[in-house]
Amino acid sequence: MTPGWGMLPDHAVQLIKKREWDHWAHLKAWLSGEKKFPIRLGLKPPDGKKAVADMAHYLAFVNAWKAFPFQEMVQWEPRNFQTLSDQTIPAAIVISSIRDLAELMGKKGEARVGLWENNMRPILEVGSALSPPNPLYPVLVRRLDLIEKLSSADTRMLADLLPQLTPGMGEGLYLRALPITGVDTKFIETHKLIIEELLDVLHGGAVTATGGLLPWLDCMPRPAGWLMIRPLDKSTRNALGGLSILKLPYMTLLTDELPAEHILVVENIEPGLALRPMEDTIAVIGGGKNVAWMDAVWLKEKHVGYWGDIDTWGLCFLSDARSKVKHLSALMMDKETLLAHESRMSLERQPAPSLPQYLTEDEIALFQDLNSGTFQSNRLEQERICADYIRSALNRWHIS
Repeated sequence: MTPGWGMLPDHAVQLIKKREWDHWAHLKAWLSGEKKFPIRLGLKPPDGKKAVADMAHYLAFVNAWKAFPFQEMVQWEPRNFQTLSDQTIPAAIVISSIRDLAELMGKKGEARVGLWENNMRPILEVGSALSPPNPLYPVLVRRLDLIEKLSSADTRMLADLLPQLTPGMGEGLYLRALPITGVDTKFIETHKLIIEELLDVLHGGAVTATGGLLPWLDCMPRPAGWLMIRPLDKSTRNALGGLSILKLPYMTLLTDELPAEHILVVENIEPGLALRPMEDTIAVIGGGKNVAWMDAVWLKEKHVGYWGDIDTWGLCFLSDARSKVKHLSALMMDKETLLAHESRMSLERQPAPSLPQYLTEDEIALFQDLNSGTFQSNRLEQERICADYIRSALNRWHIS
């Protein structure tokens, strides 16, 4: 068994590797100057009594450090052992710089530092005109894991891109449509975070002050939260260019009115595709929990119906929708519909954790019954409701 003193070189190097070289936070702190060199690791040298008690290990300890190839890193200290003649023994390994640390790690360590330097160099040149020390360096250190993965072509592309990006240049454009040269637009989207941080430094914090890269460029946000729009009669199809179905980002519906008197919101896609023709009606389908578009002012003047699953989450989505459109009618989301199809119920494995705010008294009771085991199960999907039952319910809503 190895005694608890006299750390040998292999153990010391592996310990430093684990603590400082493979530890991202510590490595970045050394590179940034947040932690100040040197790194010092004590080697647990013995006193005379311990050395005499295990001379074999003591000699192995001293001789191993005498043979250590990086003698400039070894701190030797004199010791006056009463039972031995005066000794000079290894007391600590001391690393004075990041280059020394890399050298200690071997050829792979030196190659890794070379990669950092080569990848950082073209980007640092962009900030070389600013007051020293180069203010881009801390950003590159923070993003060292990315810098390490980039190819030399990518880092050159990043350096070429930064001067081309200016405030307001994306007015009326999406990010991918920016008028830039020699850089593909997917590169900007992929590396948006580091681009944003570097530009913020180059422009004195203006990117952060404006709210981020897209607002600083004045680019339009990428469309998200897509909804299917399905006109249910000939007149509404004609008003939408003759299209029988189209897909729009929810943000579009916040400002652009749908050309129908009746707007039917359907939680899931398949039930929306199964809808029969209805005069002057457009269905907005497949939004699930995405009801943000229902803040649209134009929707307040429409005849709005909402149809979702009868389960706790479906009632939550109904509540969210009603919080935005107070006059909407909930369709086939009641106890009567559930009881008519109870044998077709399935299991909602993770019910909603709390009672939503904007339910009617009957809907609150239904929510509680679903959670208490009143029915055969706790979920009735829209797809499991009979087609004739759906047609009757929608016809009643349409003429109400």
